[in-house]
Amino acid sequence: MIGIYFLCGMIGLAVILALIALWAYHMAFHHKKSQRDLCQAFQFGPYAPYYQATVDLMAEMKAIPFESVTISSADGLALHGRYYHWQDGAPLQIQFHGYKGHPMRDFCGGHKLARELGFNVLVIDQRAHAKSQGRTITFGILERQDCLAWVNYAVKRFGEACPIYLAGVSMGAATVLMATELALPPQVKGIIADCPYSSPKAIICKVSNDVHIPARLSFPFARLGALLYGKFVFRTHISAVNAVKSANIPILLIHGEADDFVPCHMSREIYEACASPKTLVVIPNAPHGMSYLQDPDGYRQAVEDFVTQTK
Repeated sequence: MIGIYFLCGMIGLAVILALIALWAYHMAFHHKKSQRDLCQAFQFGPYAPYYQATVDLMAEMKAIPFESVTISSADGLALHGRYYHWQDGAPLQIQFHGYKGHPMRDFCGGHKLARELGFNVLVIDQRAHAKSQGRTITFGILERQDCLAWVNYAVKRFGEACPIYLAGVSMGAATVLMATELALPPQVKGIIADCPYSSPKAIICKVSNDVHIPARLSFPFARLGALLYGKFVFRTHISAVNAVKSANIPILLIHGEADDFVPCHMSREIYEACASPKTLVVIPNAPHGMSYLQDPDGYRQAVEDFVTQTK
């Protein structure tokens, strides 16, 4: 009888742990796509001053013709992108948006700047976002492999003579930085990383602590949820900081000093670890992802100088 009680207790405990892991998975990794107003959240808090500029830039971007393109990820997902052609023979910038973001919102400013600097632009829908398949966000762990797939697609399509720049915002910035430890081809001439986090673990723990759930308790369940429900292994050694320790591609880091979501010290940590030529630009008073809108002239100058130096 004692054995039956013990067995029932263990089964009950396993069910409870599995349910907590499911909750953690949905909080951190699962993304249910929505057709809601992409700028709705920008009407409040620190983003309110940038709301109208974001709406206007998105409208400008939506009016530009593009070609829909699709590739397959290493694990069989159909990944979607928008290709904007400026001129034959121009360098290509591939842009990666942020966590639960949208390319039309997160890169409406960066897209305008890339056009002004003479780039053809490939704007990516990250896995589990917009028109790309998938339901699980992996904070760059699998997205970095998608980045490599997009680069290989670009080399094949545009030729080995086409210079490629990778650009990312927030999770997209961490994604392109983590991709540096993969076999990126020599066509990749530079990386522009706007407000990246230092590692997937660091940002999950930071946000967990922000909402008063101790990370030492929540993170093990997040890892378990990733494995059970996201079907991927959350490897804590995969990080932007570790990747750039062996990087050889020039990197421009841009971060808003008033970023309280991904703190500016994370870019400083990446900068200190980076082995390749590197530049760090801190934009005063800019909240998360708003550096371009806070200081468009300074942002443009930083990117223009970086591109000139890396040609």
